[in-house]
Amino acid sequence: MSENLMKYFKDTVIKVNRDGSESKIGKLLAEKDDYIVVLTEEHGVVYYKTQHIKSFTENMKGKWEFDVEIPENFKNAEKFKDLLKSLKYHWVKINRGSSEMVKGVLCEVKDDFVHLVANEELVRIPMFYINNVSYRSKN
Repeated sequence: MSENLMKYFKDTVIKVNRDGSESKIGKLLAEKDDYIVVLTEEHGVVYYKTQHIKSFTENMKGKWEFDVEIPENFKNAEKFKDLLKSLKYHWVKINRGSSEMVKGVLCEVKDDFVHLVANEELVRIPMFYINNVSYRSKN
């Protein structure tokens, strides 16, 4: 991903990915080493791994309406794996919007997998297949 993404999209509402279930419209809050942070109206803060992002779209004719306050203390880390570690024991949604969406409590972060307790099941998700994650804030 570009090292200057924040320069192009600072204070701009963008669409991450063109269409499909993983496409979201929101404000770019941060760009990190291997993920970005996007604030959406419907889902709050969503963290996208950059290796799975296919495009960014800016509406040139009319701006997309966006009326959401930026949370003061959203989770932040330099690497996606460290972000996931900071979400340990939080209720998370992984790959939201896709048929592979899983929601539950993140209980372990390994080098190649994350472990999630979803209902009465222990779900292991390969790190490579995580496209995005969001979590329920305690606020």
